[in-house]
Amino acid sequence: MTPRSDKICVNSPRSPRSRRFHGRQTDERSKGPVRFVRTEPLTCTYLVAGQDLNLRPLGYERDPLPLAQSLRFVQRCRSEAISVSSRAGQYRLLPHRSRSNHGQTILECVVGFSRRRVGRDGRPRYTAYYLDFRGAARSAGTFSSRKDADHAWRQVEVVQASGRPSDPRRGRLTFRTYVDEIWFPNHVLEASTRQSYRYGIDKHLMPFFGAMRMADILPAHVREWVTKQVSAGVTPAMIRQSKIILSAIFTTALNDFVVALHPCRGVKTPTVPVKEYRILTPEEFDRLYAALPAGLAQLLVDTAIESGLRWGELSELRLRDVHQPSGVVTVSRGVTEVQPQFHPTGGRFVIKAYPKGRRSRRFRLNPALVIALSAMASAASIGPDDLLFSFDRLTEPRSGPTALVAVGSLGMTEPNASGRSYPHGALSAYTAGRCRCQHCRRAFAVYRATRRTAGLDSPRSPRLRDTDGHIPRDWFRAQVWRPACLAAGIDPPVRMHDLRHSHASWLLAGGADLQVVKERLGHVSIATTEKYLHTLPEADETALAALNRIRGRRA
Repeated sequence: MTPRSDKICVNSPRSPRSRRFHGRQTDERSKGPVRFVRTEPLTCTYLVAGQDLNLRPLGYERDPLPLAQSLRFVQRCRSEAISVSSRAGQYRLLPHRSRSNHGQTILECVVGFSRRRVGRDGRPRYTAYYLDFRGAARSAGTFSSRKDADHAWRQVEVVQASGRPSDPRRGRLTFRTYVDEIWFPNHVLEASTRQSYRYGIDKHLMPFFGAMRMADILPAHVREWVTKQVSAGVTPAMIRQSKIILSAIFTTALNDFVVALHPCRGVKTPTVPVKEYRILTPEEFDRLYAALPAGLAQLLVDTAIESGLRWGELSELRLRDVHQPSGVVTVSRGVTEVQPQFHPTGGRFVIKAYPKGRRSRRFRLNPALVIALSAMASAASIGPDDLLFSFDRLTEPRSGPTALVAVGSLGMTEPNASGRSYPHGALSAYTAGRCRCQHCRRAFAVYRATRRTAGLDSPRSPRLRDTDGHIPRDWFRAQVWRPACLAAGIDPPVRMHDLRHSHASWLLAGGADLQVVKERLGHVSIATTEKYLHTLPEADETALAALNRIRGRRA
């Protein structure tokens, strides 16, 4: 007999209102999804399977009629499963073989449920389950009563119905687990940025936040972390950088609904002072250039000051990037050096298909520099795709050392910790006097070489640089750049990047247009280029002359 279309009947084996039911039976120990049965083809009556009316989405505990009235069903669904939505939840129509002459379709209501289990102490426990957006059952917690368990999964479904996915377990993740297993592996970062982020996380963030749960971290904890960083002597620049990483982590966590608030908002860090650019004067550069090893090192530094290229752009420069007839150089790539674990293939140098500003640029070089680069490429048989400045050619054997100077004509070293002085160029000056001048180092090198030749010493094998032809920045700084700066009397030594600052300052001081300098350097904002105005020591001479003229009028 077909049920009436205006009633909802609860299907229970003990209920006198029971009707024909072809769905799954449920019991108190294993509560599953509620099933609604619709009799076809003309009626729209539903039977609710289950012995407990608590299995209702959105809190319909007593009367199932509002739930049935809110369903928007699809008629004559027998061949395939069709998804049906309502304000009560998500449903799907499942074809079912009828046991009578009337075709029937089972409508499965995908809602939460509670499952009873017995704990170790013999007491019953009720675990609340809800279905996420993928249809997988998730736990919303375990409670001592079914009422609390039902309330838990209903609350989760209310949050899901509002468009915000909720998984209570995600907020219980520790900071270390979330960063190491979820955020860091899936966050899109460049190789060099990934390396610096990993150092900042392990060094400055994990010791404080690692064991804390993500949902428990508040702005008060971030302010406490800043205070401890200041007390530990961490520089303001490093604190700011670490907070940027922390803010990026919680921005992703907030978007993923792992946390409900952003703990970094409104938290201030110590002020980072703005450093003045160190600009080389033309006279200082001439002394530095003369102190460099002759050959490729001088040509590399000359190219840096003439072009203003960054180190990653300069060391990736290839012969095809320089158009010799016009002298135009194209800057379209860059290279960064990283640890093997951060390299996509385990190497050391990552070549990027774009420079730092993410857009290529073209500008002209000095004709004399273009001629020097062409001559060097011809002499070294450099192909169009070969590096102009490669590590193997920079480390070619140089001419032999200069002859030793007589010890007596060099004077005495500075007193050591014991107040004793030793003659320059003697072994005792290097070992006991701790002198590292070229004469003392040369004397000790000859002594070591003599012992090795006689088989008295077993020196360790020289360290081999892991490189694919690019020049490592730290090697160039330690072996070439810093010794040349000290020999030229520039102490403390300037950075290689300061040649880029000097290039911009020389152009602006010589009257070059500000926009032209901006395009030549590849700056994104012209405000960055304006920082190089009036940076040479002679820039204030005009202002001083004007001040003197006004003061002279009083005489």
